[in-house]
Amino acid sequence: MNTRLSISNYEAVIFDMDGVLIDSEPQWKVAMENVFKSVGLEMARKDFQKTVGLRIDEVITFWNHHKKLGIQDEKAVEDAIIDQMIVLVNESPIPLKGVNETLAYLKKSNIKIGLATSSPYRLLNSVLSALKIEEYFDFVHSAEKESYGKPHPVVYISAAKALSVKPSKCLVIEDSFNGVISGKAAKMDVVCIPEKTHEPNSKLNVADYLFGDMSEMLQEIKNE
Repeated sequence: MNTRLSISNYEAVIFDMDGVLIDSEPQWKVAMENVFKSVGLEMARKDFQKTVGLRIDEVITFWNHHKKLGIQDEKAVEDAIIDQMIVLVNESPIPLKGVNETLAYLKKSNIKIGLATSSPYRLLNSVLSALKIEEYFDFVHSAEKESYGKPHPVVYISAAKALSVKPSKCLVIEDSFNGVISGKAAKMDVVCIPEKTHEPNSKLNVADYLFGDMSEMLQEIKNE
C-alpha cells in the first residue's frame, strides 16, 4: 500500500458509483430482498456479501443457480429490482460525504473524471440526475455493455480508453473487494473507501490507498 496520495500523479480519476458516490447499498438490499422474496428466496445479510460489486444480472444468475430457484425469466427479475432501485434513489438521493467537494476540486484542477459501474445505464443516469452531478463527468460507462462485469477489468479499461488516458495515469475509487480487484487488474492505482454496511474485509488492503470517507481523501490531496 502506498503512503500518501498525490493527485498530480494522475490524469484521470474514475469513480465507481454504488457505495462511492451514493449511499445506495442499503437501497440495493431492500430492492433485492423484496424481489427475491417474491421468487422464493429469503435473503440474510451474509447473502448480500457474496455478490457485492457484481452486475445485477450476474447476481440473479448466481442465486438462481446456487439456490435452485427455477427462475425462467431472469431479465424480468432484473428489471423489477432496477425499477425499485430507481424509486428508492429518487426518494432519497444522498451523496456520500465529500463527493460534491471532490468532484468540484478535480474539475477545477483539470483532472478528467470518469465513472465505471456495474449498475445498468438506466440506474446510472437516474443516480447522476438525482444527485445533480452529471456535469462533472467527462465519460460514464456501465459494465452492462461489456462481456464481463467486475472483478474483470474491462469496464475500467474501456473508460480509460474513452478518456484517452493510459491506465497507469488513472486513479480508481472503489468501495468493494471485487471493485478493487477490477481496478488493479486494469493496471490502475486504487483508492478504497469501504462501504460501511458491509462486513469488514481485510482483503481490501490490496488497494493502494485506504480512506474512511471521501472528505478524508480530499484533505490529503489538498495537503500534498
